[in-house]
Amino acid sequence: MPTHAASTVNISSTDARARLKTYALGFGFWTLLALSSSISMMLTSINEGVSRSWQRTLAWNLPDFYLWMLLAPLIGWLGRRSAHYGWGRFLAVHLPASVVMSALQTTIMLHAYWQWHGSDPISFKSLDDLLRIEFIYQFHLGVITYWLILTILRGLDSRRRLKGEQLRNAQLQGQLAQAQLQALRMQLQPHFLFNTLNAISALALAAPSQARVMIARLSDFLRLTLEEDHTQSVPLARELQYLDCYLAIQQIRFQDRLSTQLEIAADTLNAAVPHLILQPLVENALHHGLLPMPGYGVLRIAIRRDHNDLLVLVEDDGQGLPAGDLVEGIGLGNTRARLSALGAGQLALQPRPEGGTRVELRMPFALYAA
Repeated sequence: MPTHAASTVNISSTDARARLKTYALGFGFWTLLALSSSISMMLTSINEGVSRSWQRTLAWNLPDFYLWMLLAPLIGWLGRRSAHYGWGRFLAVHLPASVVMSALQTTIMLHAYWQWHGSDPISFKSLDDLLRIEFIYQFHLGVITYWLILTILRGLDSRRRLKGEQLRNAQLQGQLAQAQLQALRMQLQPHFLFNTLNAISALALAAPSQARVMIARLSDFLRLTLEEDHTQSVPLARELQYLDCYLAIQQIRFQDRLSTQLEIAADTLNAAVPHLILQPLVENALHHGLLPMPGYGVLRIAIRRDHNDLLVLVEDDGQGLPAGDLVEGIGLGNTRARLSALGAGQLALQPRPEGGTRVELRMPFALYAA
């Protein structure tokens, strides 16, 4: 309970500081506008040869801008309440609101000027004189200011909502990709586990030593799986650990029928890759390319940088693809769908001219950030 209370106090303190910072920035912004307008009026007076004091200039501009600062939240609230009802409702709210607020702001500003500055021997002999001379001009500027504030606030609100929608879309994309990763695990791991257990069962009597090695490799694979934190991206070196366990098991199953060639560029080991991206490619090559062949087969895996891309090649010299048939299995189909959801690369499946199949995976190169 004390920990919860302390956490609540910290959150409240953080919110209070954030609100105070927002208010301070708003006050500074409107003060800067008032000072900028005052400097402009002083320079204009100097250029026209008219004597104007700083006191009079500030007494004119500070109340003007500070009043709009106080009215801006109300304008923003009206803008939000009327934004979703069409132009007719929008104008029905803001046309009278702009007239009322501009008249109110102008009247209060001129009264504040009179209270601060007093009579003016050149222009204004009384408050009525000030109101009669300046009200229409200031009211006109007030209406323009109202619509300018409204436009800016609506633009900021639209930008904020657009960012919120983009964040929600990104979160949904991440959730979709995570769901696809979980689905891929559910398809790959039981399938791989059952096949491996069947192979161990077959070797238990015929080749006990090989069965024990396969059990050890399976144990390593399952340990890596349990240690994984289910993130979408892992360093390539980590992904190669999975692949090494997988290939060691497959090497025992294939016996002397399989030769594996790995060509991994050293500068790619810390590249970020989608988790479980290599196993479906290798499994496709083994089970659809090399396993149906009665003789010896070669599996080649090459990973290197290609300009700004990471290039992954998985090749086999097996039976190749049936003529005119490029239908993908579950593994490649899931991999292509994951890449599309993540926007992380492209997958190409094609026959090799010298026989066999070639899978090319190309994705943007980026270093893994833990």
